[in-house]
Amino acid sequence: MTTNTDLNNLQPSSVWAHFATLCAIPRPSYHEAALIEHLIAWANAHGIESFIDGAGNLILKKPASPGGESMPGVVLQGHLDMVCQANAGTVHDFERDAIDAVVRDGWVVAEGTTLGADNGIGVALALAVLEEPGLAHPPLEVLLTVNEESGMDGARGLAPGTLQGKTLINLDTEEWGHFYLGCAGGVDVEVRHDCARDNVPADYALVRFEVSGLRGGHSGIDIHLVRGNAIKLLAEALHDLSSHTDLRLVEMKGGTARNAIPREAYAVCALPAVIAASLDEWVQHRHESWKQRYAGSDANVSFVCRHDDTPPGMSVSPTEQERLLAFLDTAASGVSRVSEDFPGVTDTSSNLGVVAFEKGAFKATFKVRSLHDARADALADKLAAHAASYGLQAWKDGAYPGWTPNPSSRLLALCQRVYTAQFGQPAGLQVIHAGLECGLLAASHPHLDMISFGPDIRGAHAPGEKVEIESVARCWQLLKAVLQELAKV
Repeated sequence: MTTNTDLNNLQPSSVWAHFATLCAIPRPSYHEAALIEHLIAWANAHGIESFIDGAGNLILKKPASPGGESMPGVVLQGHLDMVCQANAGTVHDFERDAIDAVVRDGWVVAEGTTLGADNGIGVALALAVLEEPGLAHPPLEVLLTVNEESGMDGARGLAPGTLQGKTLINLDTEEWGHFYLGCAGGVDVEVRHDCARDNVPADYALVRFEVSGLRGGHSGIDIHLVRGNAIKLLAEALHDLSSHTDLRLVEMKGGTARNAIPREAYAVCALPAVIAASLDEWVQHRHESWKQRYAGSDANVSFVCRHDDTPPGMSVSPTEQERLLAFLDTAASGVSRVSEDFPGVTDTSSNLGVVAFEKGAFKATFKVRSLHDARADALADKLAAHAASYGLQAWKDGAYPGWTPNPSSRLLALCQRVYTAQFGQPAGLQVIHAGLECGLLAASHPHLDMISFGPDIRGAHAPGEKVEIESVARCWQLLKAVLQELAKV
């Protein structure tokens, strides 16, 4: 096992040195300032021009190497922030603590938290290019955006004309051996309701139901794997139990990010004391049913109830509770359409990512994605209408466009030639059911010819996220070769 301090011993050393820095400096969405300050100081020390645009993005510029001055400029692009997820029982403050990365069996992994290889490795690759001695390259711009994981605010706010380059290489995909030439667009659906509450009868007892042990994952690229959604499972269980006894919902929380499949959820409920004391058999039956249902994808699912001696207080009124649980139980979450153009790729999906009910205030957030913007909009409208049918307020927010594939891209053809020359076989071509920033960048800079590639990353947006060391080295080899070719075209 190797700790963060040994990441610099990995090859390519410059890439891993930058990644070690990214692990050391906390960078949740909206908290990238310390990292940006560090990178500006680094750029100044290396004679690299840097500036922050009106959206807060960091842009680094380096002139072409000798002989490449007349070539069209190239933009290398990634995002600075990371998804922050930790396992229950893992104490980690993402705004203060470094990421604890270890090396195991050829992978760099964070075992109790997310690693931030999404998109820290892409950022590290771009930074390493800027300091690579003797590398032939055209004029370079490195665009490092902010708040990508929280709503793509940086890319959304990039002013037209900010970038001078003619081609853009996005370094934010997670499957080595493929060039990505398109991605899904997305939109959030926000659901809110202020609930009427009643006093819980004195002879009721509190019980805390907990769903945990799920793998979670990226709400786009992992949505087709049919992993358990902790919020949906908890709502299913509570809705069933409420049909058999007088269940009173006091509190409920699940998920931490709209773009991550929820791994954990809990609810505090009040039940007649005699019922509360005899729940174990029902809980065990439900648990065994889920273990069978998810035997191939989430075999470690856990469902427990814990008894609480705290005197009951207030709960949601029975009528409104029925509406809330029915809505959560029946709301669409998962794959709704498979692509007809790209075999094995999800076309349209939704993810119930976050839910909270506390002191009468209910909120839920869905992430909707589609390779076709109109389909994402239609599914979001359907979810909002579904919420309205239960008397809940719902609206769409944070829409961003997809990236339409261009199979005749000159950059793609060049990258294919370089890949085949370097590795002896052609790369695969793919679109990704995730929200790359390319769609927004194409909207503000329509002249850009774009492509995306990256190393093998597994478990993005979930604890245990890992990146394969060998594929990072291959990405580095490919990126340098592509830039050298672009310097002489």
